[in-house]
Amino acid sequence: MRKKILVVLKGYPRLSETFIAQELLGLERAGFDLTLISMRKPTDKKRHPVHDEIKARVVYLPEYLHNEPLRVLRAFFAGIGKPGFKPLLKQFWADLKRDITPNRFRRFGQALVLAHEWPDNGEWLHAHFIHTPASVTAYASIMTGIPWTCSAHAKDIWTSPDWELSEKLGRARWTVTCTRTGFDHMRDLTDMRDNVHLSYHGLDLDRFGPFAGEHSARDGSEVSDPVFVLSVGRAVEKKGYDVLLKALALLPGDLNWRFTHIGGGDGLAKLKELAETLGITDRITWKGALAQEDVLAHYRQADIFALACRVAADGDRDGLPNVLVEASSQRLVCLSTNISGVPELLEDGENGLVVPPENPQALAATLELAIRDPALRHRLGEAAERRVREHFDYHASIRQLTGLFEEQWQKEDQWRKSA
Repeated sequence: MRKKILVVLKGYPRLSETFIAQELLGLERAGFDLTLISMRKPTDKKRHPVHDEIKARVVYLPEYLHNEPLRVLRAFFAGIGKPGFKPLLKQFWADLKRDITPNRFRRFGQALVLAHEWPDNGEWLHAHFIHTPASVTAYASIMTGIPWTCSAHAKDIWTSPDWELSEKLGRARWTVTCTRTGFDHMRDLTDMRDNVHLSYHGLDLDRFGPFAGEHSARDGSEVSDPVFVLSVGRAVEKKGYDVLLKALALLPGDLNWRFTHIGGGDGLAKLKELAETLGITDRITWKGALAQEDVLAHYRQADIFALACRVAADGDRDGLPNVLVEASSQRLVCLSTNISGVPELLEDGENGLVVPPENPQALAATLELAIRDPALRHRLGEAAERRVREHFDYHASIRQLTGLFEEQWQKEDQWRKSA
């Protein structure tokens, strides 16, 4: 019998996390009863259509404990007499000694609030991201005795210390992740290797249906009809937009191109300054964050999709960027780097163009090749679409998650009956 799931999220809704919203909707349509627990209020001004289709109630925890002190204090004093309080305090203290940060206190307080208010009689906990959401989830699980599972992604894996990943992997009933590199890394950190699973997010191919039109035959020779290079992503270090801008500035002067960036991010101002310094501002359009249907229209208008993924200074990196899957679904040739899960989608010269990270010269040479050769773009784009439609349908991941939940719940029921 299926259980009521409380899904703990860092923030909801978020424009940059369509893959999570898509999964939530898929689980609802598969018959799961969800309540969403968000650790922060939304900051995006727009919403994707998928957010309006999700029916689950959203409960917001106090983002900062000092903003809702009475709510936190009520939860603290209500929890003191509960059986789970002392084990929780012991675990919190063990974690705090290794991570003396305000963030650790915040997750402890949020978990107390969640355990005290316990929305909609939840029977299971599931965390999206194995860093801070899993901290809140693990603490709430200790406090309530309710088991938990986890979906790990990218930044959360690579910016978490090994000791913390190892302990969370040992406490969660199972964990899924969306790239082979993340999967292998986490399996190396736990003795419970069979509890770590690889599950690609995939794409809602109904929402990203086949493009009935044709991408252009522009080759960069016409001043009045430049090749359209597109990128979608937040202006953050791991996306490598400074590298991409430098590569664009290295393109030969006889090539005619224009570049459009879609996405928000704290680094936008610096990127615009860099574009000014490089002398390419007049060829760039900064669109900011857009809704999914507008992004889809840009995929269909563009000639090349570029994303210069890299490993950031703090270890943060992409998993398999969903935008590469989306662009590929529209027969748009993608140019990216051999970071994390990108090679699991794109094979250089077969269904995309892949270069080393942190290399503007290599990126520029490959961009020039793609700009001058529309036939190559079309061949690679067609191959990319075939790969996505054959191997990245999100219904497969929903079936896999359904099986993992139901198998685990059967085990739980058997343990309870035999206890």
